[in-house]
Amino acid sequence: MKKIGFLSFGHWTPSPQSETRSAGDTLLQSIDLAVAAEELGADGAYFRVHHFARQLASPFPLLAAVGARTSKIEIGTAVIDMRYENPLYMAEDAGSADLISQGRLQLGISRGSPEQVIDGWRYFGYEPQEGMNDADMGRRHAEVFLDVLKGEGFAQPNPRPMFPNPPGLLRLEPHSEGLRERIWWGASSNATAVWAAKLGMNLQSSTLKNDETGEPFHVQQAAQIRAYREAWKEAGHARTPRVSVSRSIFALVDDRDRAYFGRGGKEADSIGYIDDQTRAIFGRSYADEPEKLIQQLAADEAIREADTLLLTVPNQLGVEYNAHVIEAILKHIAPALGWR
Repeated sequence: MKKIGFLSFGHWTPSPQSETRSAGDTLLQSIDLAVAAEELGADGAYFRVHHFARQLASPFPLLAAVGARTSKIEIGTAVIDMRYENPLYMAEDAGSADLISQGRLQLGISRGSPEQVIDGWRYFGYEPQEGMNDADMGRRHAEVFLDVLKGEGFAQPNPRPMFPNPPGLLRLEPHSEGLRERIWWGASSNATAVWAAKLGMNLQSSTLKNDETGEPFHVQQAAQIRAYREAWKEAGHARTPRVSVSRSIFALVDDRDRAYFGRGGKEADSIGYIDDQTRAIFGRSYADEPEKLIQQLAADEAIREADTLLLTVPNQLGVEYNAHVIEAILKHIAPALGWR
């Protein structure tokens, strides 16, 4: 395991039990947690994107703010739903955030998951083309996004521009060199992982995937990663790809940990349906004393296959406690996983 970061869904609720009672609380605490994680030595600060929900939505202002407040930690998403995105506008936003962070952006994208409203992307002005469904549309938006990130000119310049133009066709600005190689695809199936490899994207695999074999979650996820790496090799890409998995992991090292997570209840995989046709398997959570946690995680095949581990954090419990959660993993668990 080369890198360990955190992944926040950015929940908020007006409940008095929550430390994040507004969107402003969540955004500002997200920045503070990234700063704290960098100080602890964590490798990444990642944020989930959900629309029409009391969660983080528009990621680029947050990523830019985190980039301005930090200097080393990777910053990214897991994931942006491309069904909702204008890929050209997104390329400008991503280029700006990457330049502000001086090349630390690791942008996770996908065709999306079930949302809070029916066909929410329609409210954003997007409709699948004839013969396509919404998943096809999301993948098409991703392909356009990847293409414009290459930095090649494609737009015919105005012969009477407001400002002088460089020669030739124009590209989108600002362009951030190298960002194209730091795009990740969140794949729920083996087939989309293979598709991502062919396009030269890194792989993000979450705590759920399509149940394709009936085997335990971590076994299926490890097989997905191996299929992805084989497809990458066959595609002939020059660089080595990166692969991340996310997990809910809590080391029980004090009374607060035991009160919050020591009662068990999610020690096994679960099965559900993410739509009418797709049976999904959801990975277990891990919460135990450090010595037992190390043994359990050592048996997780997908963690062994990946190079990056994203720790899902309970952001509503506040910055101080979440920094403690991250520190406990880095101090008591990560060395046994081969981290650094």
